[in-house]
Amino acid sequence: MENQNYKSHRRLVPMYHYFLFSLITVVLIGSIINLVKSIGDHERIYSADLIVSLSLAMLFSFFFMRIFALKAQDRAIRAEENLRHFALTGKLLDSRLGVKQIVALRFASDEEFVELAKKAADTNMPSEEIKKAIKNWKSDYYRV
Repeated sequence: MENQNYKSHRRLVPMYHYFLFSLITVVLIGSIINLVKSIGDHERIYSADLIVSLSLAMLFSFFFMRIFALKAQDRAIRAEENLRHFALTGKLLDSRLGVKQIVALRFASDEEFVELAKKAADTNMPSEEIKKAIKNWKSDYYRV
């Protein structure tokens, strides 16, 4: 795997982000067209309505799967970075740091982590600015 940096650290899974999302969207559009054409046909309207409902459920599931996975990863990263900060300084991370800031700090090497965490807490740096401030990037290949 190539080394990560600010420009290459985002990860997309083509089969999930492009193919599955497109497929669900096409199914939803097709089911809505089918529902509109079924209006007035009492034999087809019920099944057409069910298909639209299932398509909407698939779309919501697609987004919730992603959100729930990221939330669980954020919790794990927060615990890992808190432990790393404790190992390096003997103190927990500053409580002023938000989850997004801590998640951004995971890319900092041990040499710059403590100072960058202090600066981020003192100046309330946005996560993107934290990532841009990292000079010695520590790759994270496990986050999806």
